[in-house]
Amino acid sequence: MKSLLAALLASPALLLAAEVGHPLDHAPIDPRDIVSLQSGAHTFVNYCLGCHGLQYMRYNRLTDLGLTEAQIRDNLMFSAEKVGETMKIAMTVKDGKAWFGVPPPDLSVISRARGADWLYTYLRTFYRDPKSSHGWNNKVFPNAAMPHALWKVQAGQSAVQYDTTVRDLVNFLVYVGEPSAQSRKNIGIVVLFVLGLLFILAYAMKKAFWKDVR
Repeated sequence: MKSLLAALLASPALLLAAEVGHPLDHAPIDPRDIVSLQSGAHTFVNYCLGCHGLQYMRYNRLTDLGLTEAQIRDNLMFSAEKVGETMKIAMTVKDGKAWFGVPPPDLSVISRARGADWLYTYLRTFYRDPKSSHGWNNKVFPNAAMPHALWKVQAGQSAVQYDTTVRDLVNFLVYVGEPSAQSRKNIGIVVLFVLGLLFILAYAMKKAFWKDVR
C-alpha cells in the first residue's frame, strides 16, 4: 500500500497536475451515504474499470455498502469470475503505455494521494480541445493522457445531475482508499465515551477513598 502511494506521488504526470494551481472545488462527499457509495461503485465499474483497477479492493467487500453478493455478481462484475477476486483490469502496463503514452494508474489509493477535492474538480473540468490527441483537455491536469471518460454521461445530464454523479464516484474512491475509515471512527467515539465513564468512576472512587483522610 505504501509503495503504491509513493509511486502515485512520484509520478511525473500527477506532479504536473499539482503544479497547475487551478482552484479546487469542495467535494461534498459523505462516507455514510450508502446510496451515494452504491451509485459511485456502479459508475466506476461501468466507466473507469476498463482502464483503472482497484487492486487492493475485493468485490465482496462491496457488501459493506449494503449490496448482496448476488447483486455484485449481476451488476458490478464484468471482468472477474469470483466475488472474492480483487478489482483488477486485463490491460497490461505495456498496452496502457502504448495506447495512452503512460499506463493508467491503479486507483486504490488515489483519493489519499490527490485528495477528494482534486478528484472532484478534475472530473468536472474537462473541455474540448482539437489540439489534443484524443480531443479533450483538462483545467486541473493540462494535457492529461486520459480522455473524458464520462463525456456521454455528462452530455445526457444536467449540470447538477453530473455534479452528483461525480460526487458519488469520488465518494466511492474515498471509501476504497480506506474502507474501514467509518467503522474506525465509530469505534473511536465508543472508546472515548467508555474512557469518559471510566474517568468519572475513577474520580468518584478517589473521592470516596480519600474523604476520611486528613
